Amino acid sequence: MRAWLRVVRLLVQKEFLQIVRDRATLAQLLLIPFMQLLVLGNAATFTITRTRVVVVDHDRSAVSRALVDRLGAGGQFAVVAVTSSPAVAEQALRTRHAAMVVEVPPRLEARLRREGAAPVLLAVNAEEGAVAGLVSGYAQRIVADLARELAADAGARPARGTLAVSARRWYNPTRDYHHYMVPGIIVSLITIIATLVTAQNVARERELGTLEQLHVTPLTRAQFMAGKLLPGWLLGMALFVGAMALGRAVFGIPVRGNPLIVVAGAAVYLVVALGIGLLVSTVTRTQQQTMFVSFFILTLYLLMSGLFTPLESMPGWAQGVAAATPVRHFVWVMRAVLVRGAGVAEVWGTIAGLGVAGAAVLSLAVWRHHKGAG
Repeated sequence: MRAWLRVVRLLVQKEFLQIVRDRATLAQLLLIPFMQLLVLGNAATFTITRTRVVVVDHDRSAVSRALVDRLGAGGQFAVVAVTSSPAVAEQALRTRHAAMVVEVPPRLEARLRREGAAPVLLAVNAEEGAVAGLVSGYAQRIVADLARELAADAGARPARGTLAVSARRWYNPTRDYHHYMVPGIIVSLITIIATLVTAQNVARERELGTLEQLHVTPLTRAQFMAGKLLPGWLLGMALFVGAMALGRAVFGIPVRGNPLIVVAGAAVYLVVALGIGLLVSTVTRTQQQTMFVSFFILTLYLLMSGLFTPLESMPGWAQGVAAATPVRHFVWVMRAVLVRGAGVAEVWGTIAGLGVAGAAVLSLAVWRHHKGAG
């Protein structure tokens, strides 16, 4: 065992020496990610369609049913559940089954007839601040249109039928876009670095001929892979922790959950990113080819992660593709823990899924690499 670890240690030292000797690459790895974080920490604008809504209906009247029908008819919202339990609605927000809760108070219709006005509460998941503002605005317009129709139906008393909307933003009440953009940007940056470091290192060694020299040594598969992946994993973890500290210090991103959860999630997620980089290196032969293929994959990741484009506005087929991208799921873990304060119970399934994906991708990459080597 000691001899096995000694071989791995020597391989890791070799990989780090290659990185350090290439000053241009070293500068890219250590400086550019933090510069990009500072630059990309600026906003994006969103349009949304079919946002999932849970209605907490305490009234069960014709007016509340009309409100549910109106929310689902416009295309901006999809009513996924109608319940009388606020706890069920809150759980839907926590587990991302819904982005907004509409709460209809008891005796809504009776109060409209007797007093001419009644409140309706909108509770919006505001961890994605820009989207929350649009969602709230859409919903308030729909409720206002319904209120005008009710007032018109009242005839002699125009004031009747008024619905007073009270909006509440959960998790990000100030709608600070840094709170939801910066965690996603951090995930994107470590994905780019981890994928490119692994893919480029293997491609460089193939071009220089040193990869063939390694193949004729008595290295086992496990030793070779550990030596190739450990430097990228250690570098990715260091960049992740540094980016988290920078995001906290410069942008004031919240840390409402246990930060060890996101660190553990990053440790698992980096295995996926490194495995994809290694997989890319098995289908390319030069560094130029590796760059083209890597950037194609990374661009797809960024577009499908929900970072710059809300997933709710994508067509169904695109949402299916997005569901298969690991970036999307780790972005959700980051936002859930940091912004929403989610615990292990809420995110362990997603992290476990990333672990399974990492094992699958890494196994495929190792198989293809040794098949090509043979």
